[in-house]
Amino acid sequence: MNTLALGPQWLDPDYLIATFGLIGVLVIVFAESGLLIGFFLPGDSLLFTTGLLVTTNKLDRPLWMVCSLIVLAAVLGDQAGYLFGRKVGPSLFKRPDSRLFKQENVEKAHEFFEKHGPKSLILARFVPIVRTFTPIIAGVSRMNYRSFITFNVIGGALWGAGVTLLGASLGKIEFVHKHIELILVAIVLISVVPIAIEYLRARGKAKKEQSAPPHPADRPHGAPTDTRRGRHAKR
Repeated sequence: MNTLALGPQWLDPDYLIATFGLIGVLVIVFAESGLLIGFFLPGDSLLFTTGLLVTTNKLDRPLWMVCSLIVLAAVLGDQAGYLFGRKVGPSLFKRPDSRLFKQENVEKAHEFFEKHGPKSLILARFVPIVRTFTPIIAGVSRMNYRSFITFNVIGGALWGAGVTLLGASLGKIEFVHKHIELILVAIVLISVVPIAIEYLRARGKAKKEQSAPPHPADRPHGAPTDTRRGRHAKR
């Protein structure tokens, strides 16, 4: 089975799984979930391919165990990112660019976190690059730890188990095997749907706030409340 041939071989999910097995999958999921060096790794396509190989018996492990271990690796990865963010703090935003680190990625994740709040830990799971930096930004912002754990576990389960189960459920369909590259590209496109919905909601809310009449409490002190009587005020 040839999966995604869009890049070097060492980023091909099929090659990674065949070479490193389930341990390699777990290491990659952990790294992409919260380590700065993991932002370029093929998370979504790797999980989908893992589920597909399990259901076709090319990866000899029970599906429930694979999903559980992937979720655990994803949660622990975000945990590592959060602790790193708390320790590094604002100095992360002053770090110079390098081959594996771009300040632009940190800024995008920060804007994403500021816009969506704690639920960004769930939404970011389905957005490449952003999912790597969001838990780090949560640590930099010193997000309440209990809230972080809650959203971290929910996001890790929805992404880790969800994408893997999707691959497993579609793994026995002949059409999927023949058009695996298109399926993986579709997964990437679908992953941005939650972000698009949130963007449209925020945009609609902003328009409503701009078009709404000003509240009386927001008027300058001493300003007339009835502009129609302004020209008769000096009678």
